[in-house]
Amino acid sequence: MNVILIAVISLGAIALVSAAILYVASKKFAVYEDPRIAQVAEVLPQANCGGCGYPGCSGFADACVKAGSLEGKLCPVGGQPVMTKVAEILGLDAAAAEPMVAVVRCNGTCANRPRVNQYDGAKSCAIASSLYGGETGCSFGCLGCGDCVVACQFDAIHMNPETGLPEVDEAKCTACGACAKACPRSIIEIRPQGKKSRRVYVQCVNKDKGAVARKACTVACIGCGKCVKVCPFEAITLENNLAYIDPNKCKSCRKCEEVCPQGTIIALNFPPRKPKAEGEAPVAAPKAAEASTKVAEAPKKTVESPKAPEAPATEAPKAEA
Repeated sequence: MNVILIAVISLGAIALVSAAILYVASKKFAVYEDPRIAQVAEVLPQANCGGCGYPGCSGFADACVKAGSLEGKLCPVGGQPVMTKVAEILGLDAAAAEPMVAVVRCNGTCANRPRVNQYDGAKSCAIASSLYGGETGCSFGCLGCGDCVVACQFDAIHMNPETGLPEVDEAKCTACGACAKACPRSIIEIRPQGKKSRRVYVQCVNKDKGAVARKACTVACIGCGKCVKVCPFEAITLENNLAYIDPNKCKSCRKCEEVCPQGTIIALNFPPRKPKAEGEAPVAAPKAAEASTKVAEAPKKTVESPKAPEAPATEAPKAEA
C-alpha cells in the first residue's frame, strides 16, 4: 500500500514540476502576435494563390499589419473591396489599384504556325519544353499542353481546340499570376486591364531574326522597328528582334497597330475603325485646282508670225493670133 501511495505522490510531483516549467517557458519565450493580423486574415478570401507576392493569405495579412502602409499591396482575388476592408481594420488609406488581367502573348494558331512534327509524350508544357523546341518551327511560342489551365484555381483560362492556344476569361481572371508562373515559355503576362478593358500589346515572344521568325509563324514579330519610330510616347522598345509595349507609357493611340506589317500588334476591345472615304482629295488639292484654273483662264498672248514676202505678179503670156 505504501508503495502505491509513494508512486502516486511521485507522479503528482513530477506533473507539478513539469507544469511549472512549461508555464515559465511559455511566458519566457512567448511570441506576441498583433490581433489585427487575425482580423485582416478573416476578411481575405483565403485563396492562398500567392498572387499578392506573399506565401498565402496569412503572410499577406502579416505584411499589411507590419508595413504600416498599404501602398503597393493588393489582393488580386478580393480586389479593391477587400483592400478597403483591410484599410478600415488598420486605420489606413486604401490606395486605388489598377485592375490587372492575364494576357496571352502568342498568336501562333494552327493556321499561323504550321506543325512540323508531333509530340507523343506526357501532356505537360514543362516536360515538353525541357525535351525539345515544340511541334512547330517556333521555339518560343505556346506548347499547347495546358499547364496554365491546370494551375488556374478560378477556371479563368481554357484551351481553344481550334486555335490550340489558351484563352483568358476576363470576368473570372483575378490576375493571381498562377498561369504565368506555370508557363515555361513565359508567354502569359499580367498586364493592366485598361479602361473599358482596352489594351494594346505585341502578341509575340519570338526572338529569332525576322526571316526565321516569319518562316515559323506568319504573324511573328520581325523586329522591323516601324512601331518604335511611329510611337509618340516612347512606349515601345525593340530588344532581341522583338518589340515590347510598356503598358504604363502606352496611350492607346494605335499608331503602332497601323504600321505593323505582320499584324503582330493587337488592339483589344477597341471599336472598329471608320473606313476612309474613297476619292477623298487632300486638303491642298482644292488650292492646286484653283491655281490651275487661274492659269487656264489667263489671257493668251498671240504672237504674229512675220508675213512672207509677196511674190511679184506674173502676167500670163498672150496667145498669138
